Amino acid sequence: MEEILAMKGITKVYPNGIVANKDVDFSVRKGEIHAIMGENGAGKSTLMKILFGMEQPEEGEIYYKGEKVILHSPNTAINYGIGMVHQHFMLVPSLTVAENMVLGVEPKKSSVLFDFEKAVQMTEEVSQKYNLAIDPKAIVEDLAVGKKQKLEILKALLRGAEVLILDEPTAVLTPQETKELFEELINLKNQGFTIIFISHKLKEIKQITDRLTILRNGRSMGIHETKAISEQEISRLMVGRDVVLKVDKQPATPGDVVIETKGLSYHDATGKPVVNQMSFRVRKGEIMGIAGVEGNGQGELVELITGLKKPSVGDIFIGGVPVKDLTVKEIRNLKTSHIPEDRMVYGVAAEGTIGENLISDRFDHPKYNGKLLQKVKSLISRSEELIKDYKVKCDGHTQQVNMLSGGNIQKVVVAREFSSDPKLIVADQPTRGIDVGSTEFIRRKLVELRDEGTAVLLVSADLNEVLELSDSLMVMYGGEIAAYFEDASQVDEMELGMYMLGLKTMEQHEMGGATGE
Repeated sequence: MEEILAMKGITKVYPNGIVANKDVDFSVRKGEIHAIMGENGAGKSTLMKILFGMEQPEEGEIYYKGEKVILHSPNTAINYGIGMVHQHFMLVPSLTVAENMVLGVEPKKSSVLFDFEKAVQMTEEVSQKYNLAIDPKAIVEDLAVGKKQKLEILKALLRGAEVLILDEPTAVLTPQETKELFEELINLKNQGFTIIFISHKLKEIKQITDRLTILRNGRSMGIHETKAISEQEISRLMVGRDVVLKVDKQPATPGDVVIETKGLSYHDATGKPVVNQMSFRVRKGEIMGIAGVEGNGQGELVELITGLKKPSVGDIFIGGVPVKDLTVKEIRNLKTSHIPEDRMVYGVAAEGTIGENLISDRFDHPKYNGKLLQKVKSLISRSEELIKDYKVKCDGHTQQVNMLSGGNIQKVVVAREFSSDPKLIVADQPTRGIDVGSTEFIRRKLVELRDEGTAVLLVSADLNEVLELSDSLMVMYGGEIAAYFEDASQVDEMELGMYMLGLKTMEQHEMGGATGE
């Protein structure tokens, strides 16, 4: 196969001195699916931003179809035929599929009026041409995640993309949606399109890609034929050591109930129940997993438990204490830790230092706070201990948090939450968007805390993570408990997917362990 794109000697240094890419060579062939892999901070996102014209390199050259090109902006990249589907979709939720499809290239009835029917026709033509069926008149906010992703791919194809960069495309998809996406990508590949596939999921990389490039610390670890390299070898090249891909844990020995909800409901501004009549228990020394397609009430449930939202109906008890009217601080004082889904919004103060973030929940503790002055030496000493224990890659406790990679920011959050002697940990997407090494570390810590008697409520869109870590397991659909498995090892991904998509539901009497019956 001919080489369609090549990046040679790419070096990118940010103004703060961080070297994101160092003399990286990267190339893809026409009509292949090529993975780019690496830990957070390895430089893969920067390399792809350079390829899409979002960043400019200090050194290096880019060749497209044998011609040297300078990609000044995303528009330049699109004009050459390079498209990118971002992990966080660039869609306007209130507009239709057709209106989103033609943003920036809107058809006009006259020199002024937007031609909606023409936009619908253009959408239908491109979706039929590439066998990516979608309703042009549907409102985007009503679409399932898989459909939104399909729309993003079609947008790029409509604009003439021949090379598609997909950033973590399966991060929030069910197994069924992932299977459908892979069929669509293989169809595009067979039509001659080239796909660059960024992912942390080793099984998927092995399943769908032809070749892969691994980056570590900003440098390329070479291009490999996917069939010729094992998952363990990929992990070793990414991290620089052997990684345990499976979670090694003993069977749980649950104790007393730590958290219990009774008839818990939350209604949104329109009165719609987003969480509806949920009753469940999590016990000491148990990891209870929650699986579900995003937008089925998991986020709101976490916010209700941690005090960020107040219930419309029902009760929450932590350690036997009713908490629905308590503040976030009061709930935390009951030994509740929270790893939030969005680490940058709720997890850290981005402008603060690593040290400030690590001890932000214990400034007022007598150990660190005297009657008049803070015990600065104790605070610094504890921060440095946590940086070492949780293997945070940084320049020291005075470095700003927003200068770290995603995986290391997550380690700061986890270090603070896990080191507060918690009785309950609410972990919402604890390993989302982080590398295999950090993922392994965080999963192992969760199991250690479980073994020490902590109750863990784990919400994750990564079904492998839910199945590997959970002792018991709930599925949420439409704000309700659609299924409960007392033993998570007795269910597989495909069965979970059926409940997550609402194609299957358990009867109430089958879910006694969740409802406390």
